[in-house]
Amino acid sequence: MNEKVVMIANDYERIDGRNAYESGIKRLTLGAPMLEENKKMQIAAQIWKNDNDGEWILAQELPIHQIFDMIIFLSRTLLYFKEAYRLPLLYDPENPSVERIGIQGGVLPVEVCTDNENINKDIKAFAQSLNDLGELIGERGRVLSRILEELECY
Repeated sequence: MNEKVVMIANDYERIDGRNAYESGIKRLTLGAPMLEENKKMQIAAQIWKNDNDGEWILAQELPIHQIFDMIIFLSRTLLYFKEAYRLPLLYDPENPSVERIGIQGGVLPVEVCTDNENINKDIKAFAQSLNDLGELIGERGRVLSRILEELECY
């Protein structure tokens, strides 16, 4: 299990959001990819659980760039919902595009999913969930912001 793992964060179940102290996720690792589908990448992040015998099993693995892409996507979504209350439906059905973020010579289009038949109901529930998760998101956002500021010198 530890082959090609370089960084490890044990005891993740203690801080796993609303699942803290009850989470099945036990550790996070960074290192060379373990899954065949990610072998083209140099570094991946792994999420580990224990099986019934207490052995480590790989629950999920994402290449590092996908994690950054998810952070970018989530961060832009959070910024959007800070102002979405100004729109009657929390979005503009005529223009569901939030932003097109340039990455790697292309774009990451962030938009409201108008293909969802229940978007008017689901977007309200989503916005409420973001509110309900404010303390968890806020704390992690502040930590991430501090670290990203330090990285700027990198």
